[in-house]
Amino acid sequence: MDNNLSYKKLLKTKKFPQLENNAEYLEKLRVLQQKMLLLQRGVYHQKDRVILVFEGMDAGGKGGCIRRVTELLDPRGFRVHPIGAPDPVEHGTHWLYRFWKNIPAPGSIAIFDRSWYGRLLVERVELGLKPSDIQRAFQEVRDFERTLFEDGIKIVKIYLAISKEEQLKRFEERLNNPFKQWKLNIADIESRKKFDDYVAAIDDIFAKTNVPNAGWHLVAANAKHYARLKVLEIITAALKDYEKWIKGRSLGKEEYKTLETALKELGVKAQAKKISIA
Repeated sequence: MDNNLSYKKLLKTKKFPQLENNAEYLEKLRVLQQKMLLLQRGVYHQKDRVILVFEGMDAGGKGGCIRRVTELLDPRGFRVHPIGAPDPVEHGTHWLYRFWKNIPAPGSIAIFDRSWYGRLLVERVELGLKPSDIQRAFQEVRDFERTLFEDGIKIVKIYLAISKEEQLKRFEERLNNPFKQWKLNIADIESRKKFDDYVAAIDDIFAKTNVPNAGWHLVAANAKHYARLKVLEIITAALKDYEKWIKGRSLGKEEYKTLETALKELGVKAQAKKISIA
């Protein structure tokens, strides 16, 4: 776990890696996506629960990363929760209610496209939460994540960081692309005026919620291909035990015998070659 995460420092150093070789990107992407599929099977068979949190500036690439993470997955085994403004019912409950109700079921993965950190980002910057409310929100977030961990849920938190110049470039692209215009609204443009305030807010979040069992991963995301691979590398590394477990299952002793029996009952001759789990 990196204890020195800083968005402000990243912007100052301008260390945004690039990935120019498209063929290399596609090759690495497929390998990592296959790892995701294996670990999803491990999560399912062990009836564990996993939460993936994606945060980032507007146009930071959250949707593109989530799409690559889930592209090969069984859709029955994960759910993506896009988080916007609370609806009228949620307004009448504790602010964490809408996250509690979307905790993953055993054997599944919940992906949050934005999360409970909106309380300490959007509401803090845009609504001007009082210092006492901010302090209380930090405590509630830490308690929430500790409860999830103690209940056996694994948490991976990712922040996609882009430069102000790159954000402007992506805003312009969205405005000029009819298929992407829906992604941009007046709130995004207004929020851009407070870019530095958001940077300060996320650095405060890193300082106060980057803990061993719910650590943050800061991804320099100016280059989309690099960011997508990096996100997949982070997730597959954090959940590698599931991939290792599913690969270690004795297909010949249990599953293959069951398959062979089923084929015989159907009157189909079993193949001599075992089926690859990949």
